Amino acid sequence: MKTHLLEAETRLPRPIDEIFPFFADAQNLERLTPAMLNFRIVTPTPIEMREGALIDYRLRVRGVPIKWRTRINVWEPPYRFVDEQIKGPYRLWLHEHTFEADGDHTICRDRVEYAVPFDFIAHKLLVKRDVENIFAYRERVLRDIFPAQRGVGATA
Repeated sequence: MKTHLLEAETRLPRPIDEIFPFFADAQNLERLTPAMLNFRIVTPTPIEMREGALIDYRLRVRGVPIKWRTRINVWEPPYRFVDEQIKGPYRLWLHEHTFEADGDHTICRDRVEYAVPFDFIAHKLLVKRDVENIFAYRERVLRDIFPAQRGVGATA
């Protein structure tokens, strides 16, 4: 099975004790996902985030309805958590989220190891671009949600 790696980093102008709780609330994932995916959490809320937590979603990929289930494999607040696809469109989806305090800022890093069916065609033609676009969207939304505060990392 051929695997791929996506790494993304976003530096947000807020302290880690403000950023991590946003990510610890599974419902915020809907805000971070492009509307075209019609992404919805199916698991009843509130979801207790912890090691072993299971979260079910529904979404549409290019119009095709998909059920997705993830499990939280690692839960180390406020520095790290890892979710893994248990059921869904990928052959492998292992997503590590890390958070590093940087003064009044937080560096958010995503490391996603993934594999897709029919990789020889699907990855190059569709999946690579889709995954990159989803994470670019996520960065734009995070910057809108957590703008620089006056006097804290802002420039005139």
